[in-house]
Formats: sequence, structure tokens, C-alpha cells
Amino acid sequence: MKIQEELKNFLIDNGAADVGFTCVSDGPFGEKSYALSIVVRLSDAVIDEIENEPTHTYFHHYRTVNAYIDRLVLQCGFILQRYGYRYIPVGASQSINKDGWNYLARYSHKKLACLAGLGGIGKNSLFLHKDFGPRVRLGTLFTDCPFDVEKHEYVSPCTGCNLCVEACPSGAISGNLWQPGMTREEVFDPDKCSKFMKKEYQHIGRGAVCGICMKVCPIYKK
Repeated sequence: MKIQEELKNFLIDNGAADVGFTCVSDGPFGEKSYALSIVVRLSDAVIDEIENEPTHTYFHHYRTVNAYIDRLVLQCGFILQRYGYRYIPVGASQSINKDGWNYLARYSHKKLACLAGLGGIGKNSLFLHKDFGPRVRLGTLFTDCPFDVEKHEYVSPCTGCNLCVEACPSGAISGNLWQPGMTREEVFDPDKCSKFMKKEYQHIGRGAVCGICMKVCPIYKK
């Protein structure tokens, strides 16, 4: 589809590391909610500086990349709108929490990325890109544009080691490897992680980031 090629070329030319397309039945456009999934790599040098706690540089990098993803997603929306299609962006890092503090976004970026065949979920509950591992951030755009999509078999790049489990200072990682049908809580306790960060890392971005499990993950680690 020509518009898909235009969107992908735009994203790759502007810094995205990978792009995928999928369609879901539970999105904002009903049974055929088409979606664009964007992968942006983080800086290996920034991640490698993380030791026993996140760095100020990592906190700034995390926020900057999220903002850039939101901008890329918006610009893709402008392209779709120019062709007469509608679009709804999902914030790169935004919790909705309309039913209480549940650490959920409007829609799961990781779910869309997996359905688009871009990677899988690790024991650390992070998205693991098939080439770049966990050192990425994700963006999502829903649209009524009928993309050409393929069904992908789910495969997790996770090696099954326990490095993230052993390194997590909060004890939030259970050690179970996520498989389709499992809940997030069977793998990872977001409340335990968040409360630990807010208590221990107030001096770095008010406890909004950690990154230790990402740092120790051996997938694509250089």
C-alpha cells in the first residue's frame, strides 16, 4: 500500500529504527482498528552508564525520546489526514488510570508491537525488539486507513536467564516468562516497582525512571 510505504520511509528517514503495521478488534476504530507501531532506539552509551540507580542523563534521555516519538506519531497522523483518513495517537508514556492507579495506558504499545511482528516480551516485562532488545521506546498510532497487514507468530527473544530478576532492586520481577494469555501481574508488579522508584530515586527525576533491568538484559547488549 503506497501510504504505508510513505509512512515507513518518513519514519525511518527521521530516526525510527523499525516500523510495523497491524489491525486489532479492540481499538478506537472498532473491529478494524488499524495501527502503526514505531520503534526508536535508546542510546547504548546512556544506558551503559546506569549502575545501581538511574542517572540524570538517562532520565533526560528517556523524556526526550518519548517527546520525539509523540512528535513522529503526530506527523504520521498529519500524513494520514492529508489522504482523508482519521487518526488517534497514543502517548509514548502516559498512564490513563481512569479506573484507579493501575499503570495502564490507553492501549498497550507492547501488545501492538508484538502483533506487528517487531519482537516479544521478556522476563523483565519489557518489550524486546527482535534486533535491538530492550533498549528501545515505542509509539502507537491508530487509524481507519486499511493497511496491508500480516499475522505474525509470537516469539519472545528472551533467553530465559534471570539477570533482570536478580538485578531488580524492588523485587518486582517474578521470574516468569510472559506468554500470550498471561496477565502482566504474573510477570511483573508495577506497583512495587513504582513505589520503590518514588522512594529511592526522588533525587533523579522524582523517581520516575530506573532502567536497571534494561541495562543488565543480555539481548543485543554490546
